[in-house]
Amino acid sequence: MAQHNDFGALGEETACRYLAHLDYRLLERNWRAGHLEVDIIADHYGEIVFVEVKARRHETEEFTALGAVDATKKRHLIEAAHTYLARHAIDAPFRFDIITVVGEQPPFNITHYQNAYTARSVRRRTRF
Repeated sequence: MAQHNDFGALGEETACRYLAHLDYRLLERNWRAGHLEVDIIADHYGEIVFVEVKARRHETEEFTALGAVDATKKRHLIEAAHTYLARHAIDAPFRFDIITVVGEQPPFNITHYQNAYTARSVRRRTRF
């Protein structure tokens, strides 16, 4: 496995431990439906939380971990979430979170953006 993949896996593991510490019940990791993937799916007191994890060794003002979750990625996550809910016949509130894990090695700087976006806040790109 490439070094950046190892670091990404470490970032996801760190995010899982962080969420478990906050009493999130982890339901899925790296859940896939075709080309769609969600890093972490968790239950937090009856609310389903779809989490995208972005791990970076360092950030700049132009290239932040949060900025890596662009509108296309958000649309894919929204589609994956609807697929997951339908396949599991879940009728519960849900939200989309982003967790950034930044640093060369533990302890990492973790930032948790709860309810980072909604299906309505993501606009489609249109070409003319």
